[in-house]
Amino acid sequence: MKIRIDTRAFRDTKLHEYAARFFFGGAVTVLAGLIAQNFGPTVGGLFLAFPAIFPASATLMEKHQRRKKLRAGVNPGFRGRDAAALDAAGASMGCVGLLIFALFIWKLLPQHSAPLILSAGTFVWLTISVGIWQICEHL
Repeated sequence: MKIRIDTRAFRDTKLHEYAARFFFGGAVTVLAGLIAQNFGPTVGGLFLAFPAIFPASATLMEKHQRRKKLRAGVNPGFRGRDAAALDAAGASMGCVGLLIFALFIWKLLPQHSAPLILSAGTFVWLTISVGIWQICEHL
């Protein structure tokens, strides 16, 4: 599968769907804040590695795929579910990268320059996430 940008998705997404993503993202962030308040910032920070808009995105992706196939006059079958499953796999890969990013920042930030460590951490996240994706592609 090739990674590509499909700008048609912006036209197909309704305002209430953006609102759902915003709500889920905010809810996950609030939950991470409450966890941090009760168990400390170290534990709470780990919960920020959860892809905040994933729950809304997965359901909306499934709905869009089904609608797209029905408009084309094709039986949607499991197309929407399969698209959501692929999105979940990608989110999992990104989560592993975010977890490594969080550990990297947690361990190195107190002793070094913030811009340097954040830049290096971003590079680590990208390298880990893309590396996991490439390994999965070759399997």
